[in-house]
Amino acid sequence: MSRLRILSVVATVILCTFLTALDNTVVNVALPRMRAELALSESDVKWVATGYPLALASFLLLGGQLTDTRGRRWTLLTGLTVFTASSAGCALSATAAMLVCFRCLQGAGAALILPSCLALMSHELPRRVRAAGFAATTATLASALALGPVISGVVTQHLGWEWLFVMNVPLGFAGLLVGALAVSASSLPEKGSPARSLAGLPCRLIALACVSLAAIVYCLIQGPSYGFTDPLVVISGIAAVTGALTLCCGKKFRGGPELGGLFRQRPFKGGLISQLLWGLGVSGVYFYTSQFLQNGLQLSPTEAGLTFTPVASALVLTAPFVTVLARRWGDGRVSAAGLLLVALGLLLVALGSVWGALVGLLPGLASVGVGSALAIPLTTRALESSPRHLSGVAAGLFSATREMSGVFGIALMGAVVTFVQHWTLSAGTSHGAAFLVAYQAGLCIAAALVGAAAPVAVWALRHPREPAREGRGLSKPSADEKV
Repeated sequence: MSRLRILSVVATVILCTFLTALDNTVVNVALPRMRAELALSESDVKWVATGYPLALASFLLLGGQLTDTRGRRWTLLTGLTVFTASSAGCALSATAAMLVCFRCLQGAGAALILPSCLALMSHELPRRVRAAGFAATTATLASALALGPVISGVVTQHLGWEWLFVMNVPLGFAGLLVGALAVSASSLPEKGSPARSLAGLPCRLIALACVSLAAIVYCLIQGPSYGFTDPLVVISGIAAVTGALTLCCGKKFRGGPELGGLFRQRPFKGGLISQLLWGLGVSGVYFYTSQFLQNGLQLSPTEAGLTFTPVASALVLTAPFVTVLARRWGDGRVSAAGLLLVALGLLLVALGSVWGALVGLLPGLASVGVGSALAIPLTTRALESSPRHLSGVAAGLFSATREMSGVFGIALMGAVVTFVQHWTLSAGTSHGAAFLVAYQAGLCIAAALVGAAAPVAVWALRHPREPAREGRGLSKPSADEKV
């Protein structure tokens, strides 16, 4: 593979990863302005924030399957087209319903983009540059999540929240152009190949998964507002439990020995669990920290967005040293240390919020950035452990876990904040003090969830230099990988 082709593929993946990841957090700082201009209710605000990752997580399995059956190039370009068009729709939305619908369409487009990008990185790059490519991609992903509030604050205050979506349009067209030129058409798997044998799974799985995920998220978002005994909330809870039991126990919904072999890979399984716990803790914190900064500390959108600069700066400055540290101390130890630093950072943010000043939050935010960078090996090792013919499905499952943990993180943090706030208000506390206590309680729970992922990382990556064996379900390197 030529150097120009390698650089083109890496550039395509980085651009698309940044574009799709940015929309996960870019609306958080803009939500108070959106709420005022579109007359959004508390539930509407949560749906605007969760609609994108919910659709993204629900359709990532479809994106992974299309990547393996229709080809990486076709899936990537189709996803970019849907994402770009729906971004324009978000910018033109005049009601909450329109905005939520187009946000969901954005998520569906991103669900096709992410698995194809990760599969390109996993199996179309030579082995000698793959680790560096994964590190750059993961750093781009984390940087986009960290820079989202910064960009959101500046754009919202000076141009308007609509421009958060308008800027996706030229970036989407750029991704289409670069992707069409850089990514060659991937051949379809031969008839009877393992990837083809899974082709019948997604239609049933995705339909049931979408219903189950939407139902549980509806319970978590609407339950605190309408009460968990409300008929619609109860029906949604029953649907979620029924769907989950069917997915786990129904034989016709299982993926067979191929998916079973994928989940027997310890790095992949441990990576999924760690990613789930990290997302449950951090995603809700981003959502409510933006509101705390604007409503509690009375910061402007630009100032609130710039507050997250320590996260992005610490992450970018730490990422180049992760490979060296992992080589010296091992992937498992470095990732576990990173997760513990994130947990410590969340506790420091909770402690700093008591001061009622911005300076008290900065040490905690910097710790979150450093810890997130150190956790990069979890993603790299998890995706490298997947067999070549299941690279799209593996990437889809891993990305779905990340996005779904974000949805549940916002919903879980919302339930905790709402419950604690109501309990504190009933004791006669002022509204501002009640929200602060509730926010701190959510931060402590988030820290506990992220800290619990540290031993999982050590277990999953405890043999950092163990060679891949074909007998474990890993494929032999291709001709390009041997170069």
